[in-house]
Amino acid sequence: MELNKYIDHTLLKSFATDAQIEKLCEEAKEYDFASVCVNPVDVPLAKKLLAGSTVKVCTVIGFPLGRNKTEIKVAEAVAAYNDGCDEFDMVINVGYLKDRKDDYVKNEIAEVVKAVRGRLVKVIIESAMLTDEEIVRAVRLSCEAGADFVKTCTGFTGGVATVEAVSLMKKSVTNGVKVKASAGIRNYDDALKMIEAGAERLGTSAGVEIIKSAKG
Repeated sequence: MELNKYIDHTLLKSFATDAQIEKLCEEAKEYDFASVCVNPVDVPLAKKLLAGSTVKVCTVIGFPLGRNKTEIKVAEAVAAYNDGCDEFDMVINVGYLKDRKDDYVKNEIAEVVKAVRGRLVKVIIESAMLTDEEIVRAVRLSCEAGADFVKTCTGFTGGVATVEAVSLMKKSVTNGVKVKASAGIRNYDDALKMIEAGAERLGTSAGVEIIKSAKG
C-alpha cells in the first residue's frame, strides 16, 4: 500500500500565508502525496510550485458552508479550472439535503461536474451532521450527478470522519465512485482505520506525521 498516495496534504486556514503554501507544496513533493488541497486563491501559486511533479492541485468549492448559490459555486469552479486546478472538493447545501430538496442538490453537483470538464470532483456531504438515511441519500445523489468521490467532512463544523460513516458511504456508492475521509485524521492509526473502512483518499493536515509514524 502506497499510503502517501492516499493523502491530500491540506491547508485551508483563512490566515495561510504564501510561505506556508510553499512549505505545504515542498512537503507534498518530498513525500509524493496525491495532492495538495488549498483555498481557491492559492491555486495559482500551488500550481506553479508543483510544476513538473506528480502531485495534483486540489481546491474547495462553496467552502466551508455550502450555502452559496449554484451559479456562485460554478463560477468558483470555473475560475479554479482556468488557474489549472486538477481536483475540486465541493460542499453540498446540507440544509437543502435535510429539507429533501434532492433535485436541487443533485443538479448543483452536476453543474459543478460539468463546469470542470472531466477533472476530478469530490462531494463533501458533512457526514457528521447527517443521519444514516441522509448519508445514503447524499451519496446516491452524488453518484447520479457524476461525482468521482464522496467526502465525509469539511472539518469546519466540529464534526470528524468516523469509521462508521466511511463504511456506510463505501457500501452506498455506485458507478465506481470512491470515498474520501477527511477531518480528524491525525495519525497513522486513524489513517489505517479509514482505509480499512473503505476510504481511497484521506484529507489531512498531518500527512507528514502520518507517513513518518508509518515508517517508524
